[in-house]
Amino acid sequence: MSGTFTLVDVGMRDGFQPIAQMIPTQRKIEFLHRLHAAGIRRIEATAFVSDAAVPQLADAAEVLAAAQALPGLDAQVLVPNLKHAERAWKAGATHLAFVLSASEKHNRNNVKRSPAESVQEYARIVDAMPSGTKMRLNVATAFDCPFDGAMPPQETVALLGDLVPIKPDAEICPCDTTGRVTPDRVAALFGEAKARFPDSGRWAYHGHDTYGLGVANALAAWNAGVTVIDAAFGGLGGCPFAPGATGNVATEDVIWTFEAMGVATGIDLDLLLEAARAAALLPGGLPGGRVRQAVDAALCLARESAGQ
Repeated sequence: MSGTFTLVDVGMRDGFQPIAQMIPTQRKIEFLHRLHAAGIRRIEATAFVSDAAVPQLADAAEVLAAAQALPGLDAQVLVPNLKHAERAWKAGATHLAFVLSASEKHNRNNVKRSPAESVQEYARIVDAMPSGTKMRLNVATAFDCPFDGAMPPQETVALLGDLVPIKPDAEICPCDTTGRVTPDRVAALFGEAKARFPDSGRWAYHGHDTYGLGVANALAAWNAGVTVIDAAFGGLGGCPFAPGATGNVATEDVIWTFEAMGVATGIDLDLLLEAARAAALLPGGLPGGRVRQAVDAALCLARESAGQ
């Protein structure tokens, strides 16, 4: 297999946000440096959101500054509304990720407004964007809602019909917020969406690994022509507004799989695994993934065989 592959590590934001015990800012910056050293060049570094709702990310400005100091790193930050987008711009953000949900119930639970109201908010952000700012559009619950179950693809595509014309060159990322989607449904949604919007910007995929299908779903997106895949080092994550959702698909699992298939990622798996091992030790974190466990088990066996 061949093709352009872009990995977006979202562990610094999606992985850290559900952890109740505060991670010191300097510790977060150390993780940034680990990921950068491993060759990752696009990271969702943090989010500019309510400190009361997500206290773990109250140090967003400091973390963003550290990320932007790393050479060649594209640091995107998540924002839910114009108020927090303005905070992000003031802190120097040049790549935003706006989030809304396809599901009415989840959107109201997450950002306290209807999807239609979020579409209007997105338009206000786009109108106010400084020149040179890039935009990622995250559509949460694009496949499944924790409250209402499976989302018909037609509903997600209809919502995109309102969003895409606002900024046609935005990167569009349907998100499997609950981890309950299956590869056939991933392929079906991307097939329908790309047929409806053939001239839109790049497509991306964000998935969780709640039922162990994270890598399979990422491959389904890749086979549908999606070249940007989200993952979190150590498999950290879980949406605090989606009951039952566990971590993101592990970055190391995605990288191992794509490299084994002959898709160059530019990422050093050994250095990435070091970051994943450190992430697994974070107090209050819920790590996941299989590659870290498999590699560590093989190393342990090798040491035992060598009499160490």
